[in-house]
Amino acid sequence: MASRTAERSPRGPIVARVPVATIFRAENRTYFLILGTTIFLVLFGLVMVLSSSFVEAQSTGDDPFGVFIRQSLYAVIGIPLMLLASRMPVSFWKRWAWPAMLLGGVMQLLVFVPGVGFGYGGNTNWIAIGSITAQPSEFVKFALIVWVAWVLSTKEQLLADWKELALPIAPVAGLAIGLVLIGNDLGTASMMVLIVLGSMFFAGAKLRFLLVAVIAIGLIVRVIAFASPSRTQRIDIWLNGCTQADYQGLCWQLQHGMWALASGGVFGVGLGNSKAKRNWLPEAENDFIFAIIGEELGLLGAIVVLALFVVLAMGFVRVIRTTRDSYARIAVAGVMVWVIGQAFANIAVVLGVLPVLGVPLPLISAGGSALIATLLGIGLVLSFARDGRAAHSAPVEQSPADRSRLLAAERGRSRS
Repeated sequence: MASRTAERSPRGPIVARVPVATIFRAENRTYFLILGTTIFLVLFGLVMVLSSSFVEAQSTGDDPFGVFIRQSLYAVIGIPLMLLASRMPVSFWKRWAWPAMLLGGVMQLLVFVPGVGFGYGGNTNWIAIGSITAQPSEFVKFALIVWVAWVLSTKEQLLADWKELALPIAPVAGLAIGLVLIGNDLGTASMMVLIVLGSMFFAGAKLRFLLVAVIAIGLIVRVIAFASPSRTQRIDIWLNGCTQADYQGLCWQLQHGMWALASGGVFGVGLGNSKAKRNWLPEAENDFIFAIIGEELGLLGAIVVLALFVVLAMGFVRVIRTTRDSYARIAVAGVMVWVIGQAFANIAVVLGVLPVLGVPLPLISAGGSALIATLLGIGLVLSFARDGRAAHSAPVEQSPADRSRLLAAERGRSRS
């Protein structure tokens, strides 16, 4: 086994050498399955970002490689962060659960600070500090997973009581989701709701509690969705299809996305030969990059992308099944719901199965905040899959109040 070595150099100071094999050491195939699939998707995404953004940037006088270079820089930052996160023990994530949630909330509040927050695409969900721009809600997703997993794992024996399940998840998660909704980003808020509900399901919450939560959230979403004329029109188009009257409006993106997919056929028109990306399809390198994949690489290319996300999901499921640590299981489930759920939501939008939500295709679409946050989430999963010893991690610490409530519940069951 590789170990840290130290030797004295000719000039005197001690030089420590850490073999690269020690840094990247992994002990099972699940780790390599997740890591390899993730890196392949990132590299594939860089190729497609270059292909989908080159012509439009050139036609507007911008640097044709500008979007590609920025995305490559984000990948260079995100992949080492993912590998660093993969070395963190379970105790690290538990210890930083609350600080991560508080930091995410503060970052999201910056969106509403004049001169710092700004809007894009109808959503006020971005911040700019100097030349650096970011979308805080992407990092709030990651913080929400780390925090919700900690709360649910500490209350593992109390989930039969709906009050214990609702507190403090409902107010804290509700506040985080509400801040995103105030910025008019319903798509991101929907993904956050899905993360919370998915985490609760894999934690072992009773289905009747989840059903009540789904009904309540559905009613709230219905009110919010129809409160905006733009959202109302998108839902109407989704239900009733496009008409000639609104072809130049909200139907434009959907229609050209469909035409791009249809023109690709089985084998595609060839990498770089898309016509839709020539200023016809808005957000070609972002929300609708799957349409460019379908046009240039055809049905086979689209199926390969779907298959890669299925393989990634299989890796997540392997970690969930093999770990005995409740925190690891819930956190991995949260990341799986986030990455896989958002991937299929994005693809469903392009196919017309869902109304336009404005969520990117994870690991592939252009966008630095989304890429780095997603890689951090996968790094969290890799930290549990790294050597398969998450089952023997430190036990979950419960607060005195939780322990007293658990003892009271056990006494009640024994009397009955």
